[in-house]
Amino acid sequence: MRSLDVGWVTCTASPECIGAAQRPYGRCLAHLDAAELDEVLGRLSPGSPVDLRATVVDRPLLERVLTAARGRLGRARFDWASFPESLRFGDVRFDGDVSFDHARFQHLASFCDARFARNVSFREARFDRELSLHGVVITGHAALDGVRVGGDALFGAAAFGRTASFEGADFRGFVAFDGTRFAGDVTFRGCRFRRTVSFRRAGFGGAAGFEAARFSGGGYLTPVSVGRHLTLAGAWAGKNLDLTAGRCSVDLRRLRVAGRLTVRLDDAVADLEGATLSGPATVRGRGGARVISLHGVDAEELALDSLDLSACRFTGLRHPERIRLTGCALAPAPRGVRLALRWWHRHRPAGA
Repeated sequence: MRSLDVGWVTCTASPECIGAAQRPYGRCLAHLDAAELDEVLGRLSPGSPVDLRATVVDRPLLERVLTAARGRLGRARFDWASFPESLRFGDVRFDGDVSFDHARFQHLASFCDARFARNVSFREARFDRELSLHGVVITGHAALDGVRVGGDALFGAAAFGRTASFEGADFRGFVAFDGTRFAGDVTFRGCRFRRTVSFRRAGFGGAAGFEAARFSGGGYLTPVSVGRHLTLAGAWAGKNLDLTAGRCSVDLRRLRVAGRLTVRLDDAVADLEGATLSGPATVRGRGGARVISLHGVDAEELALDSLDLSACRFTGLRHPERIRLTGCALAPAPRGVRLALRWWHRHRPAGA
């Protein structure tokens, strides 16, 4: 990135450094001498804005900034910043908008229990090792589109106050959202979860979107609370996918699962149109749970238990003989494939 491409006054210490210049010295914080750094940090107080865009921020520099601001920052700009050491923002309070867009974290990045009073953005940030946002509270909007995390990523017990976006994120280690609360809509569209991802006891206040997400190492959404709509349309799971949802609509159209699929619906409505289920699959319901479409489903082995199928579309079902029905309600006068399914359920041979 050249100096003319950025939107700030860059450091004059060297042609290679594009760190945000600090007045009146014309150099970034990393290139100030001891006396100059003391003078600049002496201006900070709780809630002060900081600008470390494209600056190399090592551990001593970050600790001095946080100490000068007494752990409370205002508008904080870390876009394109580089963090060469393990760093901890734990318990820091951010009173203004915060941006880490395109930042590079070469070791552990921990924000455990940090508080963000407004919006926070990590768009296209790179985390070479582990990332922890465990227990954070974000009052505003959160954007993590395109982030890449090389190690484990921990979001457990975090609280997102408005919308959250992880579109196109790439998680290469274990990912945990256990107990996380999303007050608004959240999207994981196009995410890649290369190892196991867990959303156990997570809560989504609005819609939760996993369209075209890839679960290479298995996914666990058990149970999740969804305010309006949960979609995994076009998603792919290379191993097991386990889902429990209640009182919402569940879009599983064109879902592809190579391993075991387990879906539990509590008074929820699911659509599996066009799903490809290569491993054993079970959809179990309670409290008026419904499946409204199995159109075009290609299942190796599909068990449907305690579901209302009275309005379900069975047209185009690839292998009806591989469907097992237990305690399901069918339409009173089924025809075609629907009739075949009911007959096979009643008269299937022993051991089938």
